[in-house]
Amino acid sequence: MNDLLNNRIFKIIAESAEELNIPAYIVGGYVRDMIMHRPSKDIDIVAVGSGIELAQHVAARLGKSIGVTVYRNFGTAMIKYHDRKDEWIIEFVGARKESYNWSSRKPVVETGTLEDDQNRRDFSINALAISLQWNNIGTLIDPFNGLKDIENRIIRTPLDPDITFSDDPLRMMRAIRFSTQLNFHIEDKTLYAIKRNHRRISIVSMERITDELNKIILAVQPSIGFNLLFKTGLLDIIFPQFVALKGTEFIDGKGHKDNFFHSLEVLDKLAPKTENLWLRWAALLHDIGKPLTKKYDPEIGWTFYGHDFIGSRMVEQIFKMLRLPQNEKMKYVEKLVLLHLRPQVLTDEGVTDSAVRRLLFDTGDAIDDLMLLCEADITSKNQQKVARYLDNFAFVRQKLVEVEEKDRIRNWQPPVSGEIIMETFNLNPSKEVGIIKSAIREAILDGIISNTFEDAYRLMLEVGQKIGLKQMK
Repeated sequence: MNDLLNNRIFKIIAESAEELNIPAYIVGGYVRDMIMHRPSKDIDIVAVGSGIELAQHVAARLGKSIGVTVYRNFGTAMIKYHDRKDEWIIEFVGARKESYNWSSRKPVVETGTLEDDQNRRDFSINALAISLQWNNIGTLIDPFNGLKDIENRIIRTPLDPDITFSDDPLRMMRAIRFSTQLNFHIEDKTLYAIKRNHRRISIVSMERITDELNKIILAVQPSIGFNLLFKTGLLDIIFPQFVALKGTEFIDGKGHKDNFFHSLEVLDKLAPKTENLWLRWAALLHDIGKPLTKKYDPEIGWTFYGHDFIGSRMVEQIFKMLRLPQNEKMKYVEKLVLLHLRPQVLTDEGVTDSAVRRLLFDTGDAIDDLMLLCEADITSKNQQKVARYLDNFAFVRQKLVEVEEKDRIRNWQPPVSGEIIMETFNLNPSKEVGIIKSAIREAILDGIISNTFEDAYRLMLEVGQKIGLKQMK
């Protein structure tokens, strides 16, 4: 721990705390991650006194260019500091104790001691503190055996878990998130308390819930978190559409797979290949339309016709509910959910250049992500079937490259613009312009003409003549 003094930041904080006679401690996640040898640039400092005053003093010592963001309502302050290699975010807060009432998760905050501050922490592994006092600098203060819990890979609350989770229900999500990120086991007493208190999550803002959900989705194995969310009852409250995927049904000996576990398996398979949050969301939601499209056919068994279309329509509703962005990120997820069957259909019906052009046209820059999703969607236990599907997708990938090099369809722009069409035939914006543009697009996608200005212009004149337009001289 004494190696902390080799870091200029901690040395300056310790010196500032000494000059102001304000005891200061590193607390929480940074201490945990340092013990676990996990990289972290977010530092929390607890001051037994004014955290804002200490932050301002530290900023002045770090240099004139260092500003302090002060949140007086919360009694906290933040510094962003760049050294030669890294950007550090340092948050300062005065030691405090908190009390809650049943109807709100906003606490009554009072000035407190380091002990009070550690008592209010969510988990024992986050209640660790390191002293920055000169007389015992680097000393680990561990009142709840958090170090042992790190060694044993356990998530446990410092105090009674029922009180901990009732006071701040978001901590239930955080317990599951830490369990997922760190691959720690939630202690039985703590897990049962989440089950008992899971309905309290309804008083937490959806934005904060979704922030934790996104962190679970971005973990190495997100299914750990989703299975815990389901097991504790939290998922029923925060994401009922996904719970609707759960279960299998059999009629006349014919059953279908559990699409809840299938979706999580797809997400887990995709996780090592991408850190793209929205591609991971697409994996999670790719079969979300199946419960609404499930039908039993005595001849062929269970069908989910149209689940790709219905699922893509559900994305906007889910994003609104979860307070996820209503922008191009949502449109990207909608597109991948809508198209996730297309590469397989393409291999079933024949990988023609025309079909590949249409796939490139409809997918644009998301084509590589779509292929990753489709490959992750192969979850059969039949290894011969898996190998056949992967071979098919490899062939599709090869054709995508060949057709794109030849026809340049990805993010396609018409070689003849609407302005040229209007100028050629002396038109205002009208349905005739749309007819000609559509004819050119379809002819290029079907391979009837090449994706060049010359061919497109020639076709424009032919179509214009057919619909009775006269070319301007």
